[in-house]
Amino acid sequence: MERKKVKARKLDNIIELCLGDSENLAFEDNTFDAVTVAFGVRNFENLQKGLREMNRVLKPEGITLILEFSKPKKFPFKQVYNFYFSYILPGFGKMVSKSKEAYTYLPESVGSFPEDAAFIKELEKATYVDISQKRLTMGIATLYKAYKK
Repeated sequence: MERKKVKARKLDNIIELCLGDSENLAFEDNTFDAVTVAFGVRNFENLQKGLREMNRVLKPEGITLILEFSKPKKFPFKQVYNFYFSYILPGFGKMVSKSKEAYTYLPESVGSFPEDAAFIKELEKATYVDISQKRLTMGIATLYKAYKK
C-alpha cells in the first residue's frame, strides 16, 4: 500500500521503502543525516540494540527523532486517558477488528515502555548526546530528539 502512495505522489525516484530488522539495519555505518521512528520503538525486541543500530547508521552529528506514546500526568486528563485506554479502547477495538488482543496490546506496551528520564537514560546508554524531549497532545505522546557524537 505505501509503495502505491509513494508512486502516486511521484516520489518513487527519491524515496525507497525497505523492509528490515530494526536491530540489524542493512545500511553502512554513517549513512544517514537523520533517523526517525514514530510509535515503533516500544516494539523493539531489544531496545538498546535497536537504538544502537539507529545510532550506527547516522552520520556524525546526525539527528534521531523518536515519537512515542506516553502516559499523561496531569489531573484530570490522566484519569480520563487511563479509563479510555484501559476500558473503552479495547472494547471498541474488539467490535471493529474482532481481535481484543490487538487493542489490549497497545495499553500494555505503552504502560511498560520507559518514558521521560528513563528513556533518556536508554538513549544515553546508546551513546546519543544533546538529548531533549517534548510532551505533545496533553502528554499522550512525547517527541525525543537526540544526536550522534
